[in-house]
Amino acid sequence: MLLPWLTGLGAGVVFLHFLQKLLFPYFWHDFWYLLKVVRYGIWLEMCRLKGELVTVLDKFLSHAKKQPQKPFIIYEGDTYTYEDVDKMSSRVAHVFLNHSTLKRGDTVALLMSNEPDFVHVWFGLAKLGCVVAFLNSNVRSNSLLHCIRSCEPRALVVGADLLGTIDEILPSLPEDISVWGMKDSVPQGVLSLKDKLSTASDRPVPRSHHVASSLKSPYLYIFTSGTTGLPKAAVISQLQALKGSAALWAFGCTADDIVYIPLPLYHSSGSLLGIGGCIELGATCVLKKKFSASQFWNDCRKHNVTVFQYIGELCRYLCKQPKREEEKDHQVRLAVGNGIRSDVWREFLDRFGNIKMCELYGATEGNICFMNHTGKIGSIGRTNFFYKLFFTFDLIKYDFQKDEPIRNEQGWCSNVKKGEPGLLVSRVNAQNPFFGYVGNRKHTEKKLLCDVFKKGDVYFNTGDLIVQDQEDFLYFWDRIGDTFRWKGENVATTEVADAIGMLDFIQETNAYGVAVPDYEGKAGMASIILKPNKSLDLEKLYEQVVTYLPAYACPRFLRIQEKMKTTETFKLQKFQLVEEGFSPLKISDPLYFMDNLKKSYVPLTKELYDQIILGEIKL
Repeated sequence: MLLPWLTGLGAGVVFLHFLQKLLFPYFWHDFWYLLKVVRYGIWLEMCRLKGELVTVLDKFLSHAKKQPQKPFIIYEGDTYTYEDVDKMSSRVAHVFLNHSTLKRGDTVALLMSNEPDFVHVWFGLAKLGCVVAFLNSNVRSNSLLHCIRSCEPRALVVGADLLGTIDEILPSLPEDISVWGMKDSVPQGVLSLKDKLSTASDRPVPRSHHVASSLKSPYLYIFTSGTTGLPKAAVISQLQALKGSAALWAFGCTADDIVYIPLPLYHSSGSLLGIGGCIELGATCVLKKKFSASQFWNDCRKHNVTVFQYIGELCRYLCKQPKREEEKDHQVRLAVGNGIRSDVWREFLDRFGNIKMCELYGATEGNICFMNHTGKIGSIGRTNFFYKLFFTFDLIKYDFQKDEPIRNEQGWCSNVKKGEPGLLVSRVNAQNPFFGYVGNRKHTEKKLLCDVFKKGDVYFNTGDLIVQDQEDFLYFWDRIGDTFRWKGENVATTEVADAIGMLDFIQETNAYGVAVPDYEGKAGMASIILKPNKSLDLEKLYEQVVTYLPAYACPRFLRIQEKMKTTETFKLQKFQLVEEGFSPLKISDPLYFMDNLKKSYVPLTKELYDQIILGEIKL
């Protein structure tokens, strides 16, 4: 009697398993991923109810106590243990306690390249309860001055290799900002932080200085281009930092992993996901000053790297490297990042072995994220009924000509069908708040859409167009508005236009991005109208953009027009310009190409165009 029953039960289990595979092939992937999300959410809520607000810094201090001798950062042959970083950051804290008027809640700007001192200063200031503003080390001149002024810091800490960058704007800085340099010999008007560190105490800083009153209190300011204008300082709360630090754990990383971080720490990927992720795990990271495609795999082998961070361009650069026999001779099992193209993804796996690519999506200031927990090539993540219970988002119809969401006669937005690109918007609520930007309230309000589906609702506008397929996988399609991505950075077209517009022979500039075969993102292009009776000075224009813009923001192509089309609200039209691209076969206007060897823009001939398209000339 028992045997037939067991046989029937076994057959039923096999049938259900077959049915699940057939109808719900990703059920268990989704289940285990959502279980981790819910588990982390429950832990956060339990801490809140108990009144125990644990921050990323608290987790670091806990590791420094439990595993003081475990390597935390490996950098250029040197190893810094959890205890080393704890003591050095305490030295930083004591310098500012004894030699400045900094107090809890003050903002301090940090301009530093990837190096251990970045983390030392960051944690040292965090131990004082200060909000640290990460400045992009590529930004120069007026843009840098704007960033510093916008976050209103009481102090500015500058890395030894970037003191020259500050020197040119030092006279223009607000008088109440003290500037500290990580060097013994510093320019006049700058205080030497390095000199004072040599005699500072490394004793622990009382927790009362940094204990969090709320997880919604500001922790960092991270600059992002957003959709328009100069860089804006996004408010990163303690809660956002905790969520970001859980990404590596959610993808399956452990304390035994060694994580390679070649991304800049001033971006949220390197700092929140990379450094914060290692702290969440109690793991070790290998910090790289600057990404090098030729040194990448040697570094991974040398340090037994098991996980690395990427952006799409990084993987493409690795695929462009000459093939070597030992390409699959490494211990890397996971790669975590965003922006990798499907064809690069496939080539990467084919060349470098069975590495799980953990693609994710999320804006620095955003309240929504997706994680590709299944490894589906090309996807930024996957949604389902249960996911939308925790994260309310929609893909709405968008008018590309008018550059705004489409609303019906009643004024409501509507969802796109599966397979169609739609603007990703995420509901703003208590569970998923939007903390906005520092300073100008208008910047924060611009990122919000109100009365989207009903009166009174509020959604965060990501500025990204996303496609959801029939299996509920999500794919990045494009960005809207005035921003495009190039070399892994967001480029604000208004910043480009403003820099070019400073020249006395320029009347108007319309900057935008154009697609180039085999390149991630879009290359910068500027359409220009000259002032009457003025001639185009190509060398002067080249000098202007390289002086006032980061390298990734410099327009690769120029188009000289006599007249520009505008919208009904007098906004410069970009849609047709983007569509036409930079082909001299389609465009009768004069075209020019940025030639770094000649330090000038040169005429874009058909021959030059063909070389760019074929990849013979690198951008």
